[in-house]
Amino acid sequence: MKIIVQAIILFFLAVGTVFGQTTSKKLVLQAFWWDYWNGNYPNSWANYLTELAPRLRTMGVDAVWIPPSYKNTGTNSVGYSPFDHYDLGDKYQKGSTTTRFGTKDEFLRMVAVMHANGIEVIQDIVLNHVDGAGNNDGSGGQDPETSYSIITNSGYKNFRYTCWNTPFPHDGVLTAAEYLAREGRWSKNYTNFHPHLGHNHNSDDWTTPHWGPDFCYGYQETGTGNGYGLSTNAVYNPSQADKYNRDQARQWILWFAKQTGVDGFRWDAVKHFPYFVQQDLSYNVKYLNGWANLGEAMFNVGEYVGGKSDLDTYMNNVKTSNGGSDELMGTFDFGLRSALYGVISSGGGYDLGSIPAQQQDSRVTYYATPNLYVHRTVPFVNNHDTFRPTYDANGNYTGWNTGSELAPHIDPFDARLPVVYAIALALDGSPQLFFEDLFNVSNGKRWTHLPTNTTDLPTRSKIENIIWCHQNLNFKDGAYKVRYQAADRLVIERSMKALIGATDNSNTRQEFEVETDFAEGTVLKDYSGNHGIEQSSVYRRDGKNYFWMKIPKVDGFGGYSIWAPIGTANWYAPTRNTTTTQEWEMVGDMGDRNCNSLGQGGPLPANSTIQRLVGKIYAESGKTIT
Repeated sequence: MKIIVQAIILFFLAVGTVFGQTTSKKLVLQAFWWDYWNGNYPNSWANYLTELAPRLRTMGVDAVWIPPSYKNTGTNSVGYSPFDHYDLGDKYQKGSTTTRFGTKDEFLRMVAVMHANGIEVIQDIVLNHVDGAGNNDGSGGQDPETSYSIITNSGYKNFRYTCWNTPFPHDGVLTAAEYLAREGRWSKNYTNFHPHLGHNHNSDDWTTPHWGPDFCYGYQETGTGNGYGLSTNAVYNPSQADKYNRDQARQWILWFAKQTGVDGFRWDAVKHFPYFVQQDLSYNVKYLNGWANLGEAMFNVGEYVGGKSDLDTYMNNVKTSNGGSDELMGTFDFGLRSALYGVISSGGGYDLGSIPAQQQDSRVTYYATPNLYVHRTVPFVNNHDTFRPTYDANGNYTGWNTGSELAPHIDPFDARLPVVYAIALALDGSPQLFFEDLFNVSNGKRWTHLPTNTTDLPTRSKIENIIWCHQNLNFKDGAYKVRYQAADRLVIERSMKALIGATDNSNTRQEFEVETDFAEGTVLKDYSGNHGIEQSSVYRRDGKNYFWMKIPKVDGFGGYSIWAPIGTANWYAPTRNTTTTQEWEMVGDMGDRNCNSLGQGGPLPANSTIQRLVGKIYAESGKTIT
């Protein structure tokens, strides 16, 4: 049985007209930090984000990237040790019903509220590995087969899941045999992981078990070497076919998109499982998922760590897999990020003029129908993998856990933070903001603030200003042109939209001439606020138009300026359609009926259950059943 849920939430904003556009760019906030937590919303970060949504809308944030929302090994895990992908916080297993992110009700409501505010939701996807096989004590999780199973992860590769048919026992005691009899969807055996008979390997990018038993999807597009077969000791032990993991992963992401109504995906650790799987799943969720198709503008970005040529090659590998030709996957631009880190670490000695050349080349995709430019690359300054501080009891920085950082952190209190953000947002791409770069949570209230309270959760004003300029001056509708490159200054023009200047000089303001596409006589002002009410006009010489560029020094001013015509700024609101559709599938191998669970996802025994469910949905979030 399936129920389609449409959410039309009007208590945050009035529904406005959404006009077609030829440029798809998104300003994406990573809406969490590594060990995210707030004592006012324990194990319910979804509710925290629901409360934060109106502030994000006012700032012009287009999308929020959320952490993995499916059941992990426990609520102590922040999401990257997935146990059951089909448990969105509605099944009682691994010691709780909720995930660290929240219950399924809270998750779905958060998606609907974000959409009501025009904001997309980008789900973090972890499909390289799973973790935590067995009961809470591990019993039942080990397959003792000695040739392959025990070789990695001590053989803990029996994954069996609670569901409506086989819930967690009401007496609270789960034996190994009961665990191994569970019938939940996408059960897994040692044969589904590396090493196994068909692919006896466990030491390269696609096969090493870095974070748990490593999925085997096969090593050829045809599925050659695919891992499938029976467990040696499971009670529930259905037969498997070739391409088992690939087929199951595809079915899951199509189901997930319909269940939740999310708008796009960030793929974790894409270097560690095949490109042809990423192509397969991305194409299906983009074009072959019925009413839930996400279409050409779908935000779909892989975490691939490498330089510009590595990133461009990766994108092409995904594109051309399975005979494909569609630009499916974007990337976080780690090459550019290395340059931005250089600006910070050099303390004023970095060659700013060298930065544009360090961007990846594959940045924008054009679709002739419907005449759409889609920004694929993601410029970024920090993320949860590069930013691992140590804290005092109040959550203030005391140092840095550099050993767990994927790349060196950038301190958000560094005076040059606005410099690198001005550059990142001026370049091509859908830029990603990091939560702790936008919001100051190292203020004694990391664990206790209310997201609606601007004193408890203040923004960094210069970062908020750069966001405002990017959105309200509509940078990405202007062609990208590098207008000036020197060791201590860089000017990017978004043609007919803005001139964005940056310097890393702490002592001296910069003044110099730059060519521009703005017409002669156009009066520009600095929307950064660094030059007050000062205005200047574009002038013409020798058949070209020029502007006298001014950029303030770093100390006290941020080291950036954004010049644009007077009166061109318009208040920007995120443009996502404000309604939400969510489909709940109710069958015996999903959901749960343990008294501790939400009771969702299984067969409905009586109309009273339906009425209880509908009433709960309507009362909490204004959703209506159609």
